[in-house]
Amino acid sequence: MGPVEATREDAESKLFAVAERQAGYFTASQALEAGYSHASQSYHHKVGNWLRDGWGIYRLAHFPRVAGEDFVRLMLWSRDRAGVMHAVVSHASALQAYELSDVLPHETHVIVPKRFRKKPPKGVVLHRADLSKDDVREHAGYRITTPLRTLLDVAASPLSLEHLEAATSEALERGLVRRRALEEAVHGGSDEVRERFASLGLP
Repeated sequence: MGPVEATREDAESKLFAVAERQAGYFTASQALEAGYSHASQSYHHKVGNWLRDGWGIYRLAHFPRVAGEDFVRLMLWSRDRAGVMHAVVSHASALQAYELSDVLPHETHVIVPKRFRKKPPKGVVLHRADLSKDDVREHAGYRITTPLRTLLDVAASPLSLEHLEAATSEALERGLVRRRALEEAVHGGSDEVRERFASLGLP
């Protein structure tokens, strides 16, 4: 049995609550759950109340622009048929989100499960790995690798040693990563990760 058509005020309230958590974005399925029929969804798009931004993805037209909204849109893009989102912001993009480096990546980096099959949008780089729940956190409406996991990922990437050193020092200074935890993670990491941190004298 499908969702019951809600009153206009009730549907608006429910949808806004969802969109507010997602930088103004929502999916057609989420709108349906809030009480908007497929016909009413088509109407709101046609009159300009909702802006379509990808297959089954909308944005409230007058919702203010916020930092990280592109990451939220990628989360919604990565959902499967059951509505489960798979993308996790990572690597240099995660550094940018945490403000751990002045690096400005030209592309958006996300980690997706190894079984993930969608073709990425233009300007998005997919890294395939099956992350544990301890490697991921919720942040401003999107999923992102933890600061510790982020440092390990960028250490294994082409990012310069200068940026890696700056990011590591900043993360330790701000208490985002504990030195003991970093030492243990580096010790258990790949040869490349150990060599990169050793060349910095870190940890």
